[in-house]
Amino acid sequence: MKARGILIDLDGVMYTGDRVIPGAPEAIRYLEGRGYLIRYLSNTTRKSRETIRKRLSQFGFSIGANEIFTPATAAIGFLSKAEHNSCHFLVTGDVSDEFDEAGYYHRDCDVDFVVIGDAGDNFNYSTMTRAFRLVREGAGIIALEKDRYWMGNDGLMLSAGPFVKALEYATGETAVLMGKPSPQYFHMALASIGVRPGDAVMIGDDVVSDIGGAIRSGLQGVLVKTGKYDEHAASTAEPKPEMVIDSIASVRDFL
Repeated sequence: MKARGILIDLDGVMYTGDRVIPGAPEAIRYLEGRGYLIRYLSNTTRKSRETIRKRLSQFGFSIGANEIFTPATAAIGFLSKAEHNSCHFLVTGDVSDEFDEAGYYHRDCDVDFVVIGDAGDNFNYSTMTRAFRLVREGAGIIALEKDRYWMGNDGLMLSAGPFVKALEYATGETAVLMGKPSPQYFHMALASIGVRPGDAVMIGDDVVSDIGGAIRSGLQGVLVKTGKYDEHAASTAEPKPEMVIDSIASVRDFL
């Protein structure tokens, strides 16, 4: 498999919960030593890039915050080009720090966009109704991601997708998607390392969001059997990954 650039999903590929994937740090050092241009992708909408960097450091990875690409990164790029960009954020964690640093602050009325991510326990009847009313009043919807679920420490957990879908259904509006599987997301990540889609590989554990999204965006897709890998989903997926491997530790077998 030929490639200049590699996009690597984090959760489920390099670690799962509080456990590093065996052989992952060595695989990353191998890829860096071979001179591949890499961006580390996370669809998390709970953590800032600096928080992600610190977590990776604890697992033995030496990766800079500027090498990490998140839906918040993409959304800030989108908002910087928008004529009107006042926002209401339905998120949790310190991801809001990145928006604050970029000059986009939370407002509860007269907003241009409702920005919705994985808000965890902040998803409730009151917060969803507030978001619904703001969209009905004219705000657009920015979905930081639309994942259905993710693997937590104690099992699968709902992600932002079901709540974004609920808001779209209730309002009749369609969200602008920032995270995977949006082609815009993959292309922005590749642009940051100067690589064309046809010269890139995506390595991920989600056959729909990671692999399907990447292939539809012009990249090659490699699925790992770690994280939230599901054999039935992998066997019935369209498009299918170019390759399925046991874990990222196997990258030296094909790159």
